[in-house]
Amino acid sequence: MTRSKQYPYRPDYMIPPGETLRDKITGMNLSQAELAVRAGISAKHVNQIVHGVAPITLETAIALDRITGIPASVWNHLEANYRETLLRYTASTLSVDDQAWMDSLPINELKRRKILPDEKDRVKLFDALLSFFGVADRVAWDRIWKGQVASFRRSSAYRSAPESVISWLRIAQISAQAVNTEMFSTTKFRKVLSEIRSLTSNGDPNDIVPLCAEAGVVVVFVSEVKGCHISGAAWWASKNRAIISLSDRYKRDDQFWFSFFHEAAHLLMHSKKETFVDDGKDNNIVEEEADTFAANFLIPRNYEELLVTLKTESDVRAFASEIGIAPGIVVGRLQHDRKLDWSQGNNLKRGLRIID
Repeated sequence: MTRSKQYPYRPDYMIPPGETLRDKITGMNLSQAELAVRAGISAKHVNQIVHGVAPITLETAIALDRITGIPASVWNHLEANYRETLLRYTASTLSVDDQAWMDSLPINELKRRKILPDEKDRVKLFDALLSFFGVADRVAWDRIWKGQVASFRRSSAYRSAPESVISWLRIAQISAQAVNTEMFSTTKFRKVLSEIRSLTSNGDPNDIVPLCAEAGVVVVFVSEVKGCHISGAAWWASKNRAIISLSDRYKRDDQFWFSFFHEAAHLLMHSKKETFVDDGKDNNIVEEEADTFAANFLIPRNYEELLVTLKTESDVRAFASEIGIAPGIVVGRLQHDRKLDWSQGNNLKRGLRIID
């Protein structure tokens, strides 16, 4: 997955446009008093503009255009940039709640991934965090993201930190925005899932990305964020565009493919209004339905009774070849059903690398 910096360039200094004006009129051998007469404003007002106290209005910009020859658009641009920078960075302190919110987020990891700037100034970092999450302020963050995290399904065994889950999801959301897809089609997606099932034996997991895109589903791979014990997630960006995000929490083919088909089940079976986040240990009806779908899609019900007959690695390989899936998936199923100890058969599982 190609990563790019998510934060825009913003200068860490504030230069009033009045400084540019002072330099210009000096070069023209104009005094501030003479400029005031030519512009039809008071000398005091000119002095306030020069020192950044008074803004350059649209009318003043036009007057300066006529007097100095510098286009009004340039003066307006300088003024807008100055006022924006001033507004962002004049606050010298953050509230206790702002500080606590920042401390709850995986800031160092987001810096390491070049998603946040390597910035020590807390005010500037606070601004960069708001930009990353796509919100105007912390209240908006609470409103948009906390409402979702309240419905995330997490087990007691792997209690994820909500802020880490949200950060992981936001990275996935941004990554998904750049992917083009067709409009979602249930029929196409079911057909694609059958094609993808055949990839489990010796195909490249990355091939699921273009295949799913043809059916209106974006697939992105996002490495696990510290404190976020998530193997996958699924949600709808719109009624015709769905997202599946997969992490590198498990680096074996059995867990990866099961997670993918589990998330696919949510898109086919469950509400378009929810975000489904899976850590592999959830216990509720919706997650059980997704588990059942994934299990039966990989190993159809009519083959289940043969699982008890698999005693050797050769048996597993032959069975996997017969039904067209990777032997590691069969091992994972046997381990889950307690027909194999968790220490047995793992050499048949294949390591996967889906994230750079």
